[in-house]
Amino acid sequence: MDVRLNAEQRQLRDAAAKLADDLGPGSVAELDDAGRVARLERAVEQTGWRSLRSDGASGVEVAIVAEEFGRGLVDVPFLGPVLADDLSRHVALGDGPATVAIGDTAIDARGAARAVAVREHAVLTAPVGAARTGADLTRAVADLAGSPEQAGELGAEEALRWQALALVATCADLVGAARGAHALACDYAKIREQYGKPIGSYQAIAHLLAEGLALIEGSVSVLRHAAWSVDEAPAADAVRAARIAKIYSARATRTVCETAIQVHGGIGNTWECAAHVYLRRALTSTGLWPVTMREIADGLS
Repeated sequence: MDVRLNAEQRQLRDAAAKLADDLGPGSVAELDDAGRVARLERAVEQTGWRSLRSDGASGVEVAIVAEEFGRGLVDVPFLGPVLADDLSRHVALGDGPATVAIGDTAIDARGAARAVAVREHAVLTAPVGAARTGADLTRAVADLAGSPEQAGELGAEEALRWQALALVATCADLVGAARGAHALACDYAKIREQYGKPIGSYQAIAHLLAEGLALIEGSVSVLRHAAWSVDEAPAADAVRAARIAKIYSARATRTVCETAIQVHGGIGNTWECAAHVYLRRALTSTGLWPVTMREIADGLS
């Protein structure tokens, strides 16, 4: 296994990062900028990244885009549509934009006409109700507007690989959120002065940020292996790798986001500071297809 990105994957990462930097929300106030959101939606639609899997992309490439979108707090649908697109390779889902549902709730629901869910091997679809803002300020949710109906069925291996991809995509979003929150804290530590010096020059702050970077690097390592496993490892091994990556990254990202709030001091607890937006997104992604220690404990010391 070679976890290094090839030239095309690096170009994809750079393009996703540029889009997120150019059109993602630069502040909490910009979350309400309808013009910016419309421009971002058009840009993402033009890239075709929501149909990466049906275009032959690997789990690594889905993770690359998801990570950069998490880092930039991209607030138009990606996670839900790209997972629905993966299902569309095996089951006809019908016309119109689709997202995925967990239980009775559709995620990434803005603009979606229907939601898709996988229960054991069955693929179910249902219409989507009106989108609303949940705890995550960057991604809308919606209730299902009707009873789910079976659209088809996956083979055992296909169901496992889809589960692995769902875990990897949310894991990548978590890693991106950790990177974004950490960068926000580092930037603030460079300009906020106390006793005539930037607070980042003091060990109490510098050590917190260094520990956060170490957690991010560990998360990147387990994410890369899990993303590679989606297509290359046996299906059961891919799910196990994805579960390990999810539980590690979820814990690491929460720590990094809470540290970012702490580094900001009093301003970190205000609505205007974007640190809470990263924490909200991280907690929401953690709750999507959650993993418990019991599921990965076998064989671990």
